[in-house]
Formats: sequence, C-alpha cells, structure tokens
Amino acid sequence: MAIRERMSGNEAMAVAMKQINPDVVAAFPITPSTEVPQYFSTFVADGVVDTEFVAVESEHSALSACVGAQAAGGRAMTATSANGLALMWEILYIAACSRLPIVMACVNRTLSGPLNIHNDHSDSMGARDSGWIQLYSENNQEAYDNMLMANRIGEHPDVMLPVMVCQDGFITSHAIENLELLEDDKVKAFVGEYNPKEYLLNKENPISVGPLDLQAHCFEHKRQQAQAMMNAKKVILEVSAEFAKLTGRSYGLFEEYMTEDADVCMVVLNSTAGTAKYVVDQYRAAGKKVGLIKPRVFRPFPVDELTAALSKFKAIAVMDKADSFNAAGGPLFTEITSAMFGKGVVAPKVINYIYGLGGRDVRSGDLEIVFNKLLEIASTGKVDSVYNYLGVRE
Repeated sequence: MAIRERMSGNEAMAVAMKQINPDVVAAFPITPSTEVPQYFSTFVADGVVDTEFVAVESEHSALSACVGAQAAGGRAMTATSANGLALMWEILYIAACSRLPIVMACVNRTLSGPLNIHNDHSDSMGARDSGWIQLYSENNQEAYDNMLMANRIGEHPDVMLPVMVCQDGFITSHAIENLELLEDDKVKAFVGEYNPKEYLLNKENPISVGPLDLQAHCFEHKRQQAQAMMNAKKVILEVSAEFAKLTGRSYGLFEEYMTEDADVCMVVLNSTAGTAKYVVDQYRAAGKKVGLIKPRVFRPFPVDELTAALSKFKAIAVMDKADSFNAAGGPLFTEITSAMFGKGVVAPKVINYIYGLGGRDVRSGDLEIVFNKLLEIASTGKVDSVYNYLGVRE
C-alpha cells in the first residue's frame, strides 16, 4: 500500500534519492535546491543510506565527482540550480559524451544576471543541448515520480545518458503538498542495481574515460550520443508504463488536458500547467473549447507525437518561462514550430508568450489573456504578433 505523506518538492526528491540509495552523492548548496542535498545528508548521517556524501567546494567539483564515481562503476546523483548549473557547464557535456547516467535534481531558478533567486527556466533551457535527458515536473508528486524513473531511463543499455529532473524553484520545491510514496522495497525492486558493462575499476577489462578524441573518431562518437537520445524516447515510455502498473500513476511524453474537441491549445511546462488547468476548467464551464498540453519530456524532444497532437487545433500559444534572446521566440516555441514545419503541419496559427521571468507571478488572469487571444485568432484567422511578453511592464 502506498504511503501518504505531506512534503515539499525538495524533500520529495531527497526521499526518492534515499530510497534509491546511490553509491555517491556530491553536491554544493545553492538556493533553491539546497534542501535536496541537505535532507539527503541527514539520511547519510543517520545511517539510513550507505551513500558516500561528498561535500565539495563548488558545483563544478560536484558534477566532476559524480563523473568520477559513475565512471568507476557507481551510481551517482546530485542537485543544483541556476548559477550552480552554469558552473557545471563544462562537465555537463563531459558527463553526456562519456555516456554516464548521472541523475540530477534541477530546481529551476533564474540564471544570473541580474542576480535573482526566483523561478524561471533559463537554467535548464540553457543546458538543453548539453546531451542530458530532461524531464519536467508540474508538482511534488511528479518530481518524486520522475526521480524514481530517472535511473531506469538513463541506465538502459540503449541509452546510457545523464538525466535532469526539473521542478520549479520555491513554487513546488518549497511548497508542501500531499503525495504518495512507494515503499522502500518496491523502489529498490523497480530501480534495480546499477551494473554497467564497462567501468574504470574493472581490472578484467581496462578502459579509459574522457580521452583526447580528434578528427578520426569524434564525429562518430557524437553520432552515437545522438542515437542514444533518439533511443531514450522509447525507453522513457517503457519505464513509464512499468511505473504505471506499479503505482497507477501514468506518465507519457506529455499530458493532454481537455484537448479532445478543443479549438485552441496552450502548451506550458511545469507548475504553471496547474494554473492553466484551472483556467481551462473555467472556460470549459463557459462553453469555450480550450485545451492544454503539458510537455513532460523536453529532451529527447517528442517531435512526431507532439506535432500530431498539435495539428488538430486552430490556434496554439506556446508559453516560455525563458527567453532565447534571438528576436524570434523562446526555446519551447522555436522547438515546436521547427518540428511542425519539418513535419509539414501548417494549419494551426502558433504564437509565443514569454512569461514569469525572474519569478514574476503568473495568475489565472494572465492566462485568460492568452486564451482570449487564441479564441480571437481562431475566429478571425489573423495573427497580429507572434513573439509576445506576458505580465511585463512595457
């Protein structure tokens, strides 16, 4: 029987890590992810886990220690946010190209500057092309569940890639919510042991990790890395299906909410999806055909599935809690429109809203503005502005 609990998103992630009991956790504190290693360190101190906890002097060192531990044959995990993720930048790419399935709790926070400790997605979106699988979490339950699935996904022999589990800083990381925990023995059985085929401490089959890789082989290794990311989509669905049988909680590549007969649709990540669902319910009660799609998996990007789901709408608003500063649109918007163009999907009108930067509150009234604009576009077929900002003082 599942264990009903009340805890913050950070504690939920730390409890998932405790139940997994990794070989090594290396971390350096940074708001708002500090509580994840802080909670976990108490489990270490109390002897609840036998993990080696490495308190390092920087986030660069934290991920470097995880790379060393994972390359040696261990299971390694870490947590960070914003500037901490930026300080890991060099090692993000090294972990991915070395095919080391490290799991990171990424508690989304604005990437400086200006200095700001509140939520947007500029940190993980900036790392979107580093070769890490990225899972996004609407609430504390989803953050916990994604953490439990992350090792299974990354460690699959057809994948062998690091996994970043994202949730919104303060909004879910520090908010107390009801959730259901699995029993420890069920988690251990589901996650299993990490038994890599190749690792540094295997004296029977000595290897090198991170060697100089020049023109003769680098391109082929990058191609293999890209193939692993392609393979990850199938593995994510398989692991999610197995998790659903265990828990009754079903996760796909994205969630569709009230989309069956919708004329217009909003696409939004993480906690704002909860507010958007409330607005969808209000509009549905008023007889307005609106819907929502909440991506869970951003890397690998579900091109085929997402374009098929979006092709049926008259108008779509893609919401970005990060700006690409490209004078064209945010990262989620450009990914979606590129995918739709590549698949020949030309019917829907697609607009973009940048919102919530630096932790700016996003209220239901703000999302009503977006839905009203979509309904207007669906009615008139006219788009006056594609690249928009929501809730900013112009």
